[in-house]
Amino acid sequence: MSDTRETLTVIYDRLAAEGAIRPDPAQHAVLPELERIRTALEQASVKKKGFLGGLFGKPPEAPKGLYLWGGVGRGKSMLMDLFHQNTAIEAKKRVHFHAFMQDVQAALHAARKTGVDDAIRPVAVEIAADIRLLCFDEMQITDIADAMIVGRLFQMLFERGVCIVTTSNRAPEELYKDGLNRPLFLPFIDLLKDRLEVRSLDSDTDYRQHRLAGAQVYFSPAGQAAKQAIQLIWKELSGGDSDGPLELSVNGRKVTLPDHRSGVARASFWHLCGQPLGPADYLAIAHAVRVLILEDIPHLSSSNYNEAKRFVTLIDALYEAKVRLICSAADAPERLYVEGAGSFEFERTASRLREMQGADWGM
Repeated sequence: MSDTRETLTVIYDRLAAEGAIRPDPAQHAVLPELERIRTALEQASVKKKGFLGGLFGKPPEAPKGLYLWGGVGRGKSMLMDLFHQNTAIEAKKRVHFHAFMQDVQAALHAARKTGVDDAIRPVAVEIAADIRLLCFDEMQITDIADAMIVGRLFQMLFERGVCIVTTSNRAPEELYKDGLNRPLFLPFIDLLKDRLEVRSLDSDTDYRQHRLAGAQVYFSPAGQAAKQAIQLIWKELSGGDSDGPLELSVNGRKVTLPDHRSGVARASFWHLCGQPLGPADYLAIAHAVRVLILEDIPHLSSSNYNEAKRFVTLIDALYEAKVRLICSAADAPERLYVEGAGSFEFERTASRLREMQGADWGM
C-alpha cells in the first residue's frame, strides 16, 4: 500500500468540505472502525499476492467485521459505500441483503439437485472462493427459510476468511423478532456479536427525512413535469446510482421491484398493481424498503377494479409499515376514484395518501 493513501476519515472530511456530504459526529465516530477493517483487508491482500501467499491454499483469517445499526436515514449506507469504494481489494462485493439471500436460496436449490448431503457447504465454498469482503445493505430477516440458513452459512464464510460488514435498522437482538421457531435463530445472533463489532449510529439527524422535509412527494397530474421532479428525488435519495432490480421471494414466487438502492425502491403503478399480486406480496415489499417511489397512478373505476383493489391493499401495507411514499398520479387522492364499485371504500385510502404526504410521515 502507498504511504500517501488517504484514510477514510480524511476522505470523509474532504467530501464534507466540498459539500458532497453533511458532516455528522456520529458518522465520524464510526470511521476508525471501518478504517481498521480496510487496512487489515488490504494488508492481507498484499501478502496473498506475495511468493508465500501462492504456496498455501488456506485463506488469511478475516478481520473482525462490523454490524452498523440505527434508524433509517442516518447515513449507514453512505458510510458503507464510502468504505467499500475505497477498500483497495478486488475480491469484494456490496449487495442488498434481500438480494443476497435470494441468490443463496437459488444456489441451494441447485445444489440439492446434485444429491449432496449438505447443500449449504458448496454454496459457502463458491461464495468464499471469490470474495474476501461482503458488504450487506439493510440486513433484516423476516423469512423462516432465511432464518434457518444464515447461521451455518455465515459460520462457513467466516471460517473461509470472508469479512462481513453490514447495516441494519435493528440491533442484533431485534433480528427476526417474534419469528417462527426463533429460539433456533438465537445462536446466529451470538455468532454476529462474536465475529462482528456491533456499533449503533446514534445520529440525531435523519438525512433521508432531511432531504424530503417540506418537499413535495405527491405529484399530479402524472405528466412530464412530475416525471422530472421524481427523477430528481430518486437521484437525491439514491446518490444517482442503482443496485438494479430487487427480487423478493414470497411463498415460493418472485416479486420484483425494478429499481432499488439503499432501502429506496422505484416502480410503476402497473408493475405493482397490474399483475396478480396479493397481501403477502405487498407486505414483503413494505418490509423490504423504507421509501417507495410509485409512478403513474391512473384514475380508478370499474374498468380497472382489480388494479384498484390491489392499489388499496398496497397502500394499506405501506401505511402500516410506515413506508415513505413518493408518487405521481392522474389526480388528487380524493379524485382518483370518484364513482363505481369500491369508490366509497377508497375514501380511507385517499385519507391515508394525504396523511402519508406529511413531512413527519414514516421516516
